[in-house]
Amino acid sequence: MNDEALKSLLESARTIAIVGLSTDPEKTSNKIGQVMIDAGFDVIPVHPKAAEVLGRKAYPSLAEVPVAIDIVDVFRPSDEAAGVAQQAVDAGAGALWLQLGISSPEARATAEASGLTYVEDTCIGATTLRLGVTARQG
Repeated sequence: MNDEALKSLLESARTIAIVGLSTDPEKTSNKIGQVMIDAGFDVIPVHPKAAEVLGRKAYPSLAEVPVAIDIVDVFRPSDEAAGVAQQAVDAGAGALWLQLGISSPEARATAEASGLTYVEDTCIGATTLRLGVTARQG
């Protein structure tokens, strides 16, 4: 996906559910979550055990998130991506974004077959900063 398409995707989003958002401030997922919050996005942590991450209520699964999700950002191993893709489809998400180092032909097929925009092996935080994107308001 080129920069214009990435920027358009990010600028059209408000809510980002981050699957695998760590409670550890030293972990990359925690740092990227903060980048997205700082850019104005409504970040929803998806963590099986945490009640809260980065001062925001966490949910054990995408199925339990009570609001519409624009982008599901994935910080899980590639072999878990296909399952997360199906959960994103079931949750009615608009896009599936696999973080840097994560790719999955199965996740791509699931996402694209259901009309989700698909991004893989790309850091959402670095892309947001590089393109100067802030979340749409309202």
